[in-house]
Amino acid sequence: MNGYLTTKEMACRWGVSVRQVQLWCSEEKIDGIIRFGGVWGIPEKAPKPTRTVNMKPGRKPKQEAQ
Repeated sequence: MNGYLTTKEMACRWGVSVRQVQLWCSEEKIDGIIRFGGVWGIPEKAPKPTRTVNMKPGRKPKQEAQ
């Protein structure tokens, strides 16, 4: 899978759980994802999606360091 990483590799890179990356993939919140059988392929340079689901109304997401 040249140019693509697994959910486990991206979870380590982004500092989130593997399950969170899997959810983002199933919700198609990551651009360029592909499915190889039962494995998600995520482009190496894909930006990390922002989490806004559980935020209070009127709040803005934190700027994440990259």
